[in-house]
Formats: sequence, C-alpha cells, structure tokens
Amino acid sequence: MKNLSRRSFLKSTTAAAAGAVFIPNMISCSPNNRLNFAMIGVGARGRASWTQVPPESLVAMCDVDDRMVAESYERRPDAKKYKDFRKMFDEMGKDIDAVMIATPDHTHFPAAMAAMELGKHVLVEKPLAHNIWQCRTLKKAADYYGVVSQMANQGQTTNGIRLVKEWYEAGILGEVREVIAWQGKIDFERDGYFAHPGSFPPPVHEIPKGLDWDLWQGPVAEKPFNNLYAPKTWRAFYDYGNGKLGDWCCHTLNAPHWALDLGLPHTVEAEVKDMVPDHSFVAEESVVTWQFGARANKAPVTMKWYEGFEKPAARPEWGVDELPNGGMIMIGDKKTIITGGRPNDARLLVPEEELKEFMKNPPAQTIPRVEEDKPVQEWVAAIKNDTLPVSNFGYSATMMEAFQVGVLAQRFGGTIKYDAENMKAVGRPELDPYIKEPARKGWEYGEGLL
Repeated sequence: MKNLSRRSFLKSTTAAAAGAVFIPNMISCSPNNRLNFAMIGVGARGRASWTQVPPESLVAMCDVDDRMVAESYERRPDAKKYKDFRKMFDEMGKDIDAVMIATPDHTHFPAAMAAMELGKHVLVEKPLAHNIWQCRTLKKAADYYGVVSQMANQGQTTNGIRLVKEWYEAGILGEVREVIAWQGKIDFERDGYFAHPGSFPPPVHEIPKGLDWDLWQGPVAEKPFNNLYAPKTWRAFYDYGNGKLGDWCCHTLNAPHWALDLGLPHTVEAEVKDMVPDHSFVAEESVVTWQFGARANKAPVTMKWYEGFEKPAARPEWGVDELPNGGMIMIGDKKTIITGGRPNDARLLVPEEELKEFMKNPPAQTIPRVEEDKPVQEWVAAIKNDTLPVSNFGYSATMMEAFQVGVLAQRFGGTIKYDAENMKAVGRPELDPYIKEPARKGWEYGEGLL
C-alpha cells in the first residue's frame, strides 16, 4: 500500500492544529487494500498490538528476548523473525507498510525514527518516548516524513474521555482552574511492573540465555545486567523507564490535558521524599505540580499529581465518601468531574438524583466514537482513510512533553521554570543531559530535525 501523501498529511495536520478531530470509520482489511505490518517488541504489550492485525498481514516480528516470544512466534509462523530492527529494515524495508512498537520506553524513539525515515506509518506503545527532546523530534518527524502516527494509549479511544471533553466544552463544568490526580503506593513486592533492587547500584547478575543484553540496552550507556531490568520491571529505573508518573500519565492525565487544551507548562515543581541519591530510581512518595498558563479564553490551570501517599481526602462539596485508589478530578466553578486511573468511566460529582436527570438529556456527542480500547484498529483505519487518529504525534508528543517535564522534576526534585520554545529548564543546566539524552554509537536518530 502506498504511503499517505505528504500533501494530504499536511492538510490533516493543519486542520488538527485548528481544533478539528479526525476519527476514521472502522473498515476491515481486504486483499486489495492490505497493509503489511512489522512488530517490534513481540511479548507482553506487543501481543496486544499484533493480535489486532490479520495473520497474513504480519510480515515481520522483532524481539531481543527469546524468553518472551515462543508462543507468539508459534502463532505467526509465516512472519520473518529478527532480533535487531535495524537488520529487519535493511532486509525487508520495501515489504513493510506500517510498524508497531512495544519495547521498553528507552527504545521507543530509535525504533520509531528508523521506521519513519523509511516512510513507514508508526504506532508506539505508551508512553511515547523517554525524554523531552525525543517527544519533540517525533512530532516533527511525523510531519516531515508524512506518516500516520499513533501513541497506543487505550484510554484515548474510550467513550469516557470523549464525555470529559464534550461536557467541558458544553460549559457543564464552567471555568476549570484546578486538576487533582493520584496514584497509590508502589508495591515493590507484588506490583509486577515495579521492583526494588535492594541496593544501588543494583547487583550484577548473569545475562540469561536468549536475551541479547546489548540490543536490549539500545541507545542507553552500557551497564551490567540485573534480573530486574528485563523482561518486566524496568519501569522504576530511569535509564529505561519513566517511573509510575510516566507510565500512568497517558491514562490518568490525558483527559484533562486534551479537554482543557493545556499544551505545555511554564512551571513544574516536585516535592520528593527519600529520593535515591544518584537519581536512578523512582522515589516512593512525591507530589508534582504543573502550572499551565491561560490559553485563548481558558483560565490558567494548576495540576497536581500525588504518588505513593494515601489517596487525597474527598472535599465535602464533592459529595463522595471515598475516592478510588487512582483517579483524576477536574474542578470547575459550576461542576466537578471524576474518572478513575483510566478515563474510561467519567461522571459528574453531583447527587445521584441530579446525575440521573443529567444523563437523561446529556450534551450532544460532538466527537465521533471508535471501538473502545482498540488504538491499533483506529490507527489502521486512519491509514486506509487518509486521516489521523486522535493520539497522533501532533497531539500525543505535546501531551507527553508536558508530563516529561514532570518526570524530570520528580526525578531531581525542586522547581523547573520551563522554557518550552528552547526546551530548557531555566537556571538548571544540570538537567540538559536528561532533556536530550546522549545515544550510544549506532543508535543516533533524529539529529538535524530540530
């Protein structure tokens, strides 16, 4: 299938910047309109992507860890198998139309850039990238190379997140100046995605058979292997992941960012308890506060993220006895709205009878719906319909940049005065190497685009 034309892509992005929303109709693959897909990162979250495309359309699969792929490879015997996506593109670049990426955070960027440089449409698992410069560069690259892009945050496809935006735009909430979000304590023993090494630096372990540790590290400076890095509990280590904030912001904070059109913050402050001295590992308790300026006729917004504490106490005016374990509240001067940790279920914080009356005649649905929790299907249909999904890089990269500033503040503490135009933490030059992280030789992508 031919790549989306650069002209039609730019037309779409221009309209999107003006506030239009492009949601394609869902269509099925057909023999004369078939896309050839490649999957980078086959196990775990990757399985949620490649199982959404027809078997005969998955032409290549790539993963650095044999421990994660046996079942997947057995189910897709006809797809060619690789460990290095660079070799895959060298050998099969002409046979691939679109690429899905579900590797750890630190390798999202080089895989996505390598694909876009070849004109391939890209879908990247959340969170989009590992640092601010990468987010900005991915946004620029999707435009420059004229591809259909998507960050695969499932919540962006839900009815709930559309209700949040529609109710706000209909004036139900009134003026919103405050957003509160929270996630509970990290259970390092039983969480499954976060684990504590017990000491820093972590103990050195033998590299497991079947894992290409050099390829797994990708662009990051080489270090000895520890069992917690791969395959699953890398998220708490900042070399590879973005902590719980980076992992969950795409779910919990996406609805207010999208609905309120927040853009980028001018100030972010983090209060952090028991910070790891070398800043390599997530702290157990922190509060991150973003300050977003006024946008057109919208008021400035203060957004707070509570992580590791008991959940905030419910305010009397909210009319609820207890808040969920993770969630988000947008506080308007008329009404207040709440979601869980994901935006799937949105409701007004009003008495039950008032809520029932409201739901009998809610505001009109102005945003077309798509299949719930299926970002891959939305992306595929967008490619075929010459449109863009909502979470294309034009939106998702800006959203992630805003929250990457929060991750940076959470990692190092204190206040960041953010100069968005120049991607600088004003007065804190020590943060420059983390705004744009150096890449190992052979992994340098995107240079020259910004």
